[in-house]
Amino acid sequence: MGLRPCGRARLLLLGGVASVLLLAALYGPGPQPLVVFFSPWRIEKQLYKLDLGWPKFPELFTGQTFCVAVDHIHGLVYVGQRGDRVPKVLVFSEDGYLLEVWNTTLEMPHGMFALNTANDSSVWITDVGTGEYGHTIKQYSPSGKLLQVLGIPGVAGSGTNPVQFDQPAEIYVEHTGDIYIVDGDGGMNNRLLKLTEDLKTLWLRGENGSGTAQFRIPHSVTVDSFGRVWVADRGNQRIQAFDKTTGEWLGSWSSCFVDDGPYSVRLTADQKYMITVQLNIDRVLILAAPPVGSIGDCVVVDTIQLAARVRPHLLDISMKSGALYVAEIGAQQVQKYVPLD
Repeated sequence: MGLRPCGRARLLLLGGVASVLLLAALYGPGPQPLVVFFSPWRIEKQLYKLDLGWPKFPELFTGQTFCVAVDHIHGLVYVGQRGDRVPKVLVFSEDGYLLEVWNTTLEMPHGMFALNTANDSSVWITDVGTGEYGHTIKQYSPSGKLLQVLGIPGVAGSGTNPVQFDQPAEIYVEHTGDIYIVDGDGGMNNRLLKLTEDLKTLWLRGENGSGTAQFRIPHSVTVDSFGRVWVADRGNQRIQAFDKTTGEWLGSWSSCFVDDGPYSVRLTADQKYMITVQLNIDRVLILAAPPVGSIGDCVVVDTIQLAARVRPHLLDISMKSGALYVAEIGAQQVQKYVPLD
């Protein structure tokens, strides 16, 4: 639909409230220019479609599915679920067949990360429970053998030597062994930590608040190939970026999250897209991932609108197939979306 001229109206493309004030100062009283604001939405085509055949038997989900992690080298999909008398971890093939279940030393799984190389594989799970197993992060073998526990089981804390947690939300482990943790799914801590493989703290950022490098429920973390750490700052409805070597704050995105905060943050294998979910509005967002240099502004290139009350919580991406796996606590299922390209 076209725009009809009205007096001396002019069409200007601007980007914020400050521009409105500038226009008022420049043009004074009388007919004002017609203002059209830039939008962070640049949707051009659908990028993913639902795989209706995954998993083969959805009834195997028997609890609230909070998290998912993909081991693309070995073709495994780990699902963490909560509930009484249900297995805490289900292990599927990427084809959708159930391979194994665990009912192990987990109280309330929250986040998962699969570390996989050609020679080794393990899965890390954060436990936000408040009982004897909670406030910890556990590393397991693919068969569910407990390999390591980070934190003091059953004890909430903020210490760094030894490291302590209060409801740790998620973990990301690099192949170098360096560990990134967002600690504070509603507990006393609102922080991002980087640890060495032997659990020495390299740097720590964050405290409760909405200012630069502060958090209100840091909920998910990932690292890109340009040396940047990305954190889904859920309560502040933004994503923040940090330098992975120094911990220096690099910037934040908020314009894409006006309706709801980001709950997850993951990057596609080609580093072209950043994927997040918004639990309260049942939506998956596909953002343009920034290249090296300034992080710029967030731009939405596609969305997946889920059914009402599905409540997507966290997701993971297969680095081999590019498929998205979305853990939905409302629907009590994990859904798989495959790329159309």
